[in-house]
Amino acid sequence: MADKEQLKQDVINTLKTIYDPEIPVNIYELGMIYELDVDDYGNVKIKMTLTSPACPVAESLPGEVRRKIEAVKGVRSVDLELVWDPPWSLDMMSEEAKLTLGYL
Repeated sequence: MADKEQLKQDVINTLKTIYDPEIPVNIYELGMIYELDVDDYGNVKIKMTLTSPACPVAESLPGEVRRKIEAVKGVRSVDLELVWDPPWSLDMMSEEAKLTLGYL
């Protein structure tokens, strides 16, 4: 199995390939990933949110995230929880995302 920190970085790199279709920034830089834990056995736990409960991809995006993370070499299982607290806001975006979207 891959080193735990390397596996976590591989998961982050994969999250950076997933985009909210309405915003040209990946979900990691948007701040939609609230928690990401990888244990010594390759089990990944993710708490994520969406930009709003009415998001048009509320049904499909979590499944896409799960499938792509499950495909990362070294990942044994994925426990993905969709949460709404705290509510997502523009403040959760990375500096890079804010620059891309013209907020800085």
